[in-house]
Amino acid sequence: MPDPRPGGLRRLSRRTPADSSGEPPTRSAVRNAKLAALPLAYAGRRVTGVGRRAFGEPARSVELDIQARTAQHMFEVLGELKGCAAKFGQILALYELALPPDLGAPYREALSRLQDSAPAMLPRAVTDVMGAQLGPNWRCAFIEFETRACAAASVGQVHRARWHDGRRVAVKIMYPGAREAVRHDLEHLRRMAPLTSVLLPGADVRALNDALAACIHEELDYEREARTQRVFAAAYADDPDFAVPHVVHQQGDVLITEWVDGIPLQRLLVSGSPAERDRVGRLVLRFVVSSIVRTGLLYTDPHPGNFRVLRDGRLGVVDYGACSPVPADFPALVGDIADAVFNGGPDDLERALRQYGFVPPGGGFDAVAFSELVDPIRTLFRTDTVRMTTPWLREQVLRITDLSLSNVSRQLTAPPALTPVGRTIAATAGVLCQLGAGGALRAEILAHLPEAADALDRAERGAGMRPRTPVERFGNSA
Repeated sequence: MPDPRPGGLRRLSRRTPADSSGEPPTRSAVRNAKLAALPLAYAGRRVTGVGRRAFGEPARSVELDIQARTAQHMFEVLGELKGCAAKFGQILALYELALPPDLGAPYREALSRLQDSAPAMLPRAVTDVMGAQLGPNWRCAFIEFETRACAAASVGQVHRARWHDGRRVAVKIMYPGAREAVRHDLEHLRRMAPLTSVLLPGADVRALNDALAACIHEELDYEREARTQRVFAAAYADDPDFAVPHVVHQQGDVLITEWVDGIPLQRLLVSGSPAERDRVGRLVLRFVVSSIVRTGLLYTDPHPGNFRVLRDGRLGVVDYGACSPVPADFPALVGDIADAVFNGGPDDLERALRQYGFVPPGGGFDAVAFSELVDPIRTLFRTDTVRMTTPWLREQVLRITDLSLSNVSRQLTAPPALTPVGRTIAATAGVLCQLGAGGALRAEILAHLPEAADALDRAERGAGMRPRTPVERFGNSA
């Protein structure tokens, strides 16, 4: 976009240093020390716990205390550091749902502090960053600009402003030094396996960290995010159910979009009526699933902070930094696996999972056990109206992550290309369960996934699995 007026925005190749007292810590030495202290402190608590049990303190009491102290320490550090450390905390917010209530309480409290009390850049630092990114005359582009942040993002913060044409806008600014901080954070988070096991025993730590790294690297590219948001804004223009704010301007580490007024979804979780929570839950699900068809992209970050309920009832959706292209074979994958789940037997299900890389080549697989594992999903889709609850989600996650050697989940793997799909499904389920959303959720999904709808329709008619070609039936041996 051209400069709005002479002497307005211009690109600079060098960043003006900001006042370090006004920024979250980004120096590697400081961040390294804080992150390195986490596993050391955890190890110390475990050693101390042995002594406490030896002196007669109940093992259960000791373990709960270690859980609470570890959660408190982890989220205090993650919240202070921001960057991908804070995004790690957002992801853990989903897994917290899978913990039993007595273990989940300290994590829930610490996560609330992480999300609500993140440090912000002071006004002088904000002014320096805006000047470095948009040029010394950056204020000419705005009628008004609030130097105090109104919201936090994982690698930046958001400011209210009024653009030169009168529009109210949200200005997202990346923290100075965020890229270097992210690089160091990722190195340390990969070493935090013991802490991750506290939150979700049996988690695939490497896969979790790899998914986190991919997500954060995407969110560091505001130009990419602007392109993605323009795609969504065009796809949902004049939609009666959704409001996607248009991109006003993007330059360097600053992204300016239209302002969205509405009730944050977090507030609805606390005070919304059951009927409103049901309605908004269906809208969240409809947006996530319909975007696959409308945009060819996955909205992979559907957490409560990214949704607003507008006065006219529409759902406002913000933050498009972590969206990913829908895998090319996604429709075929959905159709084949749905067909095997609803119309086939264990052998058919194993064949479909192997075809799409969910079972390692040559690896053993207990297809009967897996068929039993996914039975709650069958039940969910065979019912016209359902209600999603946190206890239900907790039960499913605990079944999947059970540490027993006989757990069939241990025989599975996750194809890297499908990592965004898994993240989208898990995060969406987490939001629906937090809302306690109910209603015709199945219809919302099937309306936009015809391959799954066809498989379920044949199951209900008793028509069985659709005929397969020889390649489909036996796989490609090459």
